[in-house]
Amino acid sequence: MNFDTTENVFIEGENLEVLKVLQKAYHGKIKCIIIDPPYNTGSDSFIYPDSFKENKKDYEKRVGDKDEEGYLMKEGLFRKNSKDSGHFHSNWLSMMYPRLFLAKNLLRDDGVIFVHIDDNEVHNLRLLMNEIFGEENFIGKIIIQSNPRGSQSNKFMGIVHDYLLAFAKKIDEMEAIGLNLDERMKSEYDLDDGDGKKYRLLGLRQRGGAWRKEQRPSLFFPIYVNPGSGYISLDKNDSHSIEIFPIKPTTNEDGSWRWSKTKIKGNEHLLTGKQVQKK
Repeated sequence: MNFDTTENVFIEGENLEVLKVLQKAYHGKIKCIIIDPPYNTGSDSFIYPDSFKENKKDYEKRVGDKDEEGYLMKEGLFRKNSKDSGHFHSNWLSMMYPRLFLAKNLLRDDGVIFVHIDDNEVHNLRLLMNEIFGEENFIGKIIIQSNPRGSQSNKFMGIVHDYLLAFAKKIDEMEAIGLNLDERMKSEYDLDDGDGKKYRLLGLRQRGGAWRKEQRPSLFFPIYVNPGSGYISLDKNDSHSIEIFPIKPTTNEDGSWRWSKTKIKGNEHLLTGKQVQKK
């Protein structure tokens, strides 16, 4: 097969061996990789070294055995990873590490990788990918509603979601492309920054979650506004004379700002004081 001219490749095989085969032809050429590994629930099976005593020759024989028609033999290839095993998490991580390492080699510098996982190993996977890809290249964790009725496998809660962990090869090289805005959304961006970029104003007062003063006391402080220009300052002076606190207008309860004093300093140009209707 000519890897340079083919448009699509489908390969059946033990995925670690396949990743090794792809290293020469596709090293540094893949833009996006999506992996859906075993979740390590205690009932699934995957390939891992049994008691860490298997030598290379035996391993190659086990993953390379084929039937008369040339298909890989499944019997003996996969091993169940029981929760009773003292190496339960270690077995899974030992299986994942070389595969993620080789997958990273295939990515372009602006490439990204997504790994589908659930609560069983999401935290261990994050640490493993931090080690391989670098914590600074973590893009985010996407929540996927996979079972609206809730999984019955959990004793106390019906779990309705899985995760996608996203990492970049080099996050500074990655080009993020957002969703196209519809006309309604575009109409909300009705202000111009002078350089041709549209923006909209959002309230600085925290409206959801831990919004009360007693919950976030460090985020309750005054901001001073210039009544003529709307420019803001953390310091009261002759030009910035209007004092504003994050108070919920409908109940007069003390609330909190979304930004800390540290974040506001140096970003005053992104904030403006404006009288609005009670919300």
